[in-house]
Amino acid sequence: MSARWAWLVAAWLALAGPAAVAQDPVPEPGVAWISLSPEQQQLLAKHAETWDSLPPGRQQAMARGSERWLAMSPEQQARARDRWQHWQQLPPEQRRRIRERWQWFHALPPAEQQRLRESWRRFRELPLERRQELRERWRQLPPAERQRLMRERAQRHPPPRPRPRG
Repeated sequence: MSARWAWLVAAWLALAGPAAVAQDPVPEPGVAWISLSPEQQQLLAKHAETWDSLPPGRQQAMARGSERWLAMSPEQQARARDRWQHWQQLPPEQRRRIRERWQWFHALPPAEQQRLRESWRRFRELPLERRQELRERWRQLPPAERQRLMRERAQRHPPPRPRPRG
């Protein structure tokens, strides 16, 4: 009888296991409006009436964003405002490509992110004429050659798999 019981428990676990794994992960907790500082509430005042109906992830993002905004100097806020206005003026297709690149970059391991940041820093430190020369050389390459170079680069540094957010 105990072998039969063990088999029954094993079968039940085998059937229940995938269902338990397939269930949604524990939902993120929301941010209560009352838990925001008075400064955050003032900054997010236009969302006060609908705050409780926002998805928890959106509430968390807005709370974090308001904290960052309030920690910025007036100059940093002005730069952020300018960048936001520039973003809003970009065509949707360009914004989509930028989002994809951003997601690709943030899915990279930290060491690879640092390597790319360092490469970008070195490029920016080049004299303007040298940067323009490099860009022009890239543009003048035949499309097949650009594709070949991009494939080689992708083989050396394949795009990462997206990391789960959490």
